[in-house]
Parts: sequence; C-alpha cells; structure tokens
Amino acid sequence: MRIVVAIGGNALLRRGERADAATQIRNVAAVTRDLAGLAVWYELLIVHGNGPQVGLLAEESERDPTLERGYPLDTLVAETQGMIGYWLAQGLGRHLPGTLVAALITQVVVDGDDPAFARPTKPVGPYYTDEEARALTGWTLRQERYGWRRVVPSPRPLEVVELPVITRLLDGGCVVVAGGGGGVPVLADRSGVEAVVDKDLVAALLAEEIKADLLVILTDVPYVIDGYGTGHERPIRTATPAELDPADFAAGSMRPKVEGACRFAERTGRPAAIGALSELEDVVAGTAGTRIRA
Repeated sequence: MRIVVAIGGNALLRRGERADAATQIRNVAAVTRDLAGLAVWYELLIVHGNGPQVGLLAEESERDPTLERGYPLDTLVAETQGMIGYWLAQGLGRHLPGTLVAALITQVVVDGDDPAFARPTKPVGPYYTDEEARALTGWTLRQERYGWRRVVPSPRPLEVVELPVITRLLDGGCVVVAGGGGGVPVLADRSGVEAVVDKDLVAALLAEEIKADLLVILTDVPYVIDGYGTGHERPIRTATPAELDPADFAAGSMRPKVEGACRFAERTGRPAAIGALSELEDVVAGTAGTRIRA
C-alpha cells in the first residue's frame, strides 16, 4: 500500500517558538518517529511545508546590507527543501536502520499567467505586530488572528519535474521526501519565479501521479471544521467531494487542504484524510480526522 503524507511547516516550528535550528531538529525527531512507524508497513512519500522557514530566510536576506537585493523566493524554497529534507532524512534514518531515505530537490511547473501572481494569498514567515508591519515596505501584508503576516503569490501546480525519479525511488523501496514547500516554482522553460506553491495541492498531484492508495494531509486541528470561527462550529468526520466546497474555507490555510483532498478522491476514487499531526496513526486508520471518499 502506497501513502502520501503532507506535513505543515508548523510541524517543525510551532507558533510562539524561536526559529532556532535546535528547536526544529527536536520537533522533527518526534515527527519522524511517527512517520517511521508508517514506513514499516507502507510505501511512503512525505511532502513538507516550509512557510515559517522560507519567510524567515526571506526576511534575513532582504535585510542583509551586503546584498544588492534579497534572494528570490524560488531559490529560498530550494534552500529550505535541502535543510528540512536533511532533517527529515536524518531522523527517519535513525528510526529505520537499513532503509534508504531520499530527500529530493523538487521543481514544480506553474503557469506564468496564473492569476495568483496578481493576488498574493500564501502566508509565509512569522507574525508581526502593528509597529513591525508599518516598518516593512515592499511586501504584501495581511492581518490575521495573531498579527500581520507576509503573503506571496501561490500559483497552481501543473507538473512535478522529478516525478520519474520519485516513482523509481518508491518502486525501489526508498522512503522519499519530495515536493517540499510545494516544490520550487518554475516555468515550462525551468526558469524560477517569485512564488510559493501550496504543498497540499502538490501532495495531491503527487499522490495521483504515483497512484497512491491514500493521501493524508496533517495540520494542527483534529478535523475539518464547518463554520469555523462563527460560533456554530461542527467537525466534519466524513464527506464526499460534492459535499465540500473549498471556497467555504480560509485561503492559504484549510482551503488548499480541502481542495487537494477532494481533488485526489474525485480523480482517483481513493480516499483522502485531513487530521492532526499528533493523531497520525489514527488518521491513517480512519478512526480520527476527516475522511473524504469519492
């Protein structure tokens, strides 16, 4: 049985934590222990987020006085793929002696005319206070529950360039880490663009292409919530794609998770699940989280 598991960047860096490497390495140790338990029984492809990490590196790069300009987002996505992929591979290797683990720098083709380039919605980096936000120029900022946050374009993924390599590695018995941060966004000619692709949509695309039996999207809430923030909240335990409208959920947050899960279930006839990282085994088993079936 083949499973794709998508974990958020907040699995490594939780809200309120300092972005120290030691903190993230400690967090990833717990994540890889649970992922390794799955890898004993299933062929496993792991997709990870990078929102906190890529935002931090972008801020550092923009403020570096020795640079003429900050590093472009596509380059920073590649940088975080290497960093987080290394941490995940290192942790999985400790729990799975004798099992090959491969972390790939992954490119994802997007359309240069995607309307998302004109409407930034993808949050990256830390939360800023009102005072800090006023000092930031040249960025698009959005006010959220915990403060202001930078938002960047998030075009739709069309193709995963390294798909043949990923497939061969899985067929050969490797645990694969790919599509990190949604992949490095490139155009058809492989030139990079200033954007961050949503990792949940890329996970759904990969799950479809590698013929996965299950797509699991992990977050920090136990269920998809109907009416979130309205005072009439209701956990959704099971649903079909026809019963869920991604537009009913927050852009850059739950919306791409619902959209990716529904797309996979609808296009393949196989189930998808959305649930809490802390309940990974139960989400895979179908006893926790939201299950979406065609």
